[in-house]
Amino acid sequence: MQSLALAAADEGGFQAPTISETHLPEIFPWMAEWGTGFGKNMLMALLAVFVISWFFMWAIRKQALVPSRTQFIAESAYGFVRHTLGRDILGEKHFKPWVPFLFAIFFFVLVNNLFGAVPGLQMPTFSHAGPAYAMALIVWFAWVVLGFKLHGGKFIKLVTVPSGVPKFLLPLLVPIEFLSNFVIRPLTHSLRLMAVMLAGHIIVMLAGSGAEFMITQQEGLGSTGLGVLILIGSIPLYFLELIMMVLQAFVFALLTAIYIQGSIEAEAH
Repeated sequence: MQSLALAAADEGGFQAPTISETHLPEIFPWMAEWGTGFGKNMLMALLAVFVISWFFMWAIRKQALVPSRTQFIAESAYGFVRHTLGRDILGEKHFKPWVPFLFAIFFFVLVNNLFGAVPGLQMPTFSHAGPAYAMALIVWFAWVVLGFKLHGGKFIKLVTVPSGVPKFLLPLLVPIEFLSNFVIRPLTHSLRLMAVMLAGHIIVMLAGSGAEFMITQQEGLGSTGLGVLILIGSIPLYFLELIMMVLQAFVFALLTAIYIQGSIEAEAH
């Protein structure tokens, strides 16, 4: 397949964008031998912190009894996280200390995802594995620390030894439960987000490059018309990706709340 693609490129044919093209050069490479540095992903992560902080501080600056439209939006967004992700998952007794954490997780992931729909930026931060792994590790670390804080060393037993299982099955199930909770859980938590964001980004790149090729590189009215049709057809894909950006932020924060609830209620299981 690769040789066919190269042959098509040599003959002036269409060459589809690759995953490597989503990795832009670092803005400030400080460890060139490792291929790392300060890049667009890091810049957008910092920008997300600024955007979220600025919006909510600006929205509640007056703290009016009758809220303005912006204050209403900010309060509704906070209320959504507080009630849907906090109280409904963690319970009335335990949710309040975790609202700031869930709020930060949800809106940080949401804004970084939405960057993929902003002209000029057009790349979700979490379409790369590194940022997704970092977010999942933060959540995993919070889950583990909370579990040990509440249950001590017994926490490992609570999450790896299923209750009500015959003892002769434990040598088989305990390693599976250990891998599932301590290894596979953070991997799936991160890769689910990264895979969806990357797929959407690749689809948009493919539609854009295909339309550009048909309009600029191919001669004839039919090719130009096909390129225009591709552009028109990419509009529903754009809105579908927009929905997935919001949905994935919700799913990531929802799973975070479920993991925290699992640590709190581990004794009951």
